Amino acid sequence: MKKVNIKNTDLEIAPINFGGNVFGWTLDEKESFNILNKFAEGGFNFIDTADTYSWWVNGKGGQSEEIIGKWMKEKKNRQDIVLATKVGSETKEHGFDISKKHILKSVDESLKRLGTDHIDLYYTHFDDNKTPVEETLSAYDEIVRAGKVRYIAASNVSPERLIESFEVAEKNNFPKYVALQPHYNLVEREKFETEYAPLVEKFGLSAFPYWSLAAGFLTGKYRTEADFEQQQEVVESRNILMIKEKQF
Repeated sequence: MKKVNIKNTDLEIAPINFGGNVFGWTLDEKESFNILNKFAEGGFNFIDTADTYSWWVNGKGGQSEEIIGKWMKEKKNRQDIVLATKVGSETKEHGFDISKKHILKSVDESLKRLGTDHIDLYYTHFDDNKTPVEETLSAYDEIVRAGKVRYIAASNVSPERLIESFEVAEKNNFPKYVALQPHYNLVEREKFETEYAPLVEKFGLSAFPYWSLAAGFLTGKYRTEADFEQQQEVVESRNILMIKEKQF
């Protein structure tokens, strides 16, 4: 399997990133291990998750990181995996949060669940749009210097805050984002192509889209209205939890 470098890093990845939000949700531990085994056997090595997956199941998340950690321990393959996780998303226990206090607490909890001493790529999952950029980046600076995180990246961050992050990082010699994980696929194109693609080029970022197959729509799995309705039931059950959280 030919590997490529994530820009501005020494991380070498096969060109498919496995998203772990299904672990502990639609896949139990045994099923998760099976699919991870197939993924690794195929020569792939880039695994992505988040500290809050799957909070819509148990209210707080953590299951995905725990399953990945158990799998790596069983396979003794941590050194072969490029591991990405995220911080900042909401749960039933707290709202969106990228404060320094939350990041320093969350990274240690992620490391424990993953059973590792470092995270290769640590994403700002969601921006809380209130924590000063300086505070967030100073937290990342601390955990990078401590060896807990190798590189940082951004996901659901506005173009304005993304630009500010690079300005603040340059001014204060803080770590800079090396990658962007945007919502982008052949159905959902406009926002990335008009607002984010120029920033990806300007700052030399690698881009790893989420929902790149439009939640399965682009695979052709939805061939009848009944197929679509079944998927809608799963998506709506998750969205109801998220809506309730926002209301209360």
